[in-house]
Amino acid sequence: MKEKKIHNIPLDKFIDLSLYNKKFGYYMKKNPFGKTGDYITAPNISRLFSEMIAVWVIKFWENLGCPKNFNLIDLGAGNGEMMKVIIESFKNFPIIFNSCNFIIHEKSPLLIKVQKKKLLQTKVTWVSKINEIKKKPSVFLANEFFDALAVKQFKKKGNLWFEKYVNIRNKNKAFYLEKKIDIKKIEKKINFSISKDQNFIEYSELSLNYLINISKFIKINKGGLLLIDYGYTNKKMRNTLRAISNHKFANILDNIGNVDITHSINFNFYKKFTNNICGLKNCFTTQKKFLLKMGIKQRAEIISKNQSFLKKTDIYYRLKRLIDDKQMGKLFKVMFIKEKKNKFNLGF
Repeated sequence: MKEKKIHNIPLDKFIDLSLYNKKFGYYMKKNPFGKTGDYITAPNISRLFSEMIAVWVIKFWENLGCPKNFNLIDLGAGNGEMMKVIIESFKNFPIIFNSCNFIIHEKSPLLIKVQKKKLLQTKVTWVSKINEIKKKPSVFLANEFFDALAVKQFKKKGNLWFEKYVNIRNKNKAFYLEKKIDIKKIEKKINFSISKDQNFIEYSELSLNYLINISKFIKINKGGLLLIDYGYTNKKMRNTLRAISNHKFANILDNIGNVDITHSINFNFYKKFTNNICGLKNCFTTQKKFLLKMGIKQRAEIISKNQSFLKKTDIYYRLKRLIDDKQMGKLFKVMFIKEKKNKFNLGF
């Protein structure tokens, strides 16, 4: 029995092991971004994306009263491309550039190396924990950050709830199993009635901890969280867990440590949680609407002037990937979490 307990681990612990184990974790040994990686993110599709984020941050900074010392925190900065473009954009506005503490929160030592190489000779600091950040007005950016955090899954059968576990006794033959749990204990732990009207539950304990800690930070120091990720808005939760390898879907239990494991954000749940538990309010829209309202098409027109036909085609092809309904436009959502009294809603 003792051996069985060691090898049967909750799904979120398995995902965390697969992605962040110091020896074989996916993010600890591999740069997953770009054509040679397993997926590509918006900042690497077009710098227009990061420029729109930079403009949004500048306007929000103005809304906060142009603080002469504020933090801009990129949560899980990937290969550092978005932060690089934001810094380049800020350099055109010396007041905000000199006022800003550029901070990256990153868990992977390998990705920190990649980021440092890209952000050479820039004033960026890296933190491993949110509580290491100096208590100043702060803007948190989370582009495809929350989808990479490990999730738990629960299934209702009759009146009973079961949690998904993974048996990893044999790494090459891992398999799922279920264990009966008391859902009330889970709800007491997170202080939220997550099972109401649900037959299936998928949520990340770590995500909720981030939302709580960031919300506390915002309420004390002023600021907000701009969250961009793929997800859905249905009240009913569903199984969205998947593995990605070489830009294709893969089996989660195969090739442990060599595939990315991800899930879709339930924005309806995030909205309720940040309102009811964190005491903040939020704005919500699709990536397409957000980027169009931020003026991405006008920016594309400006930078494509006097360019060759091929260059213009490339600019608009990349723009289409970001805003087309059949590509990232509708699948990706944007949520802005802020203090209840703050009326800033640019892009929403």
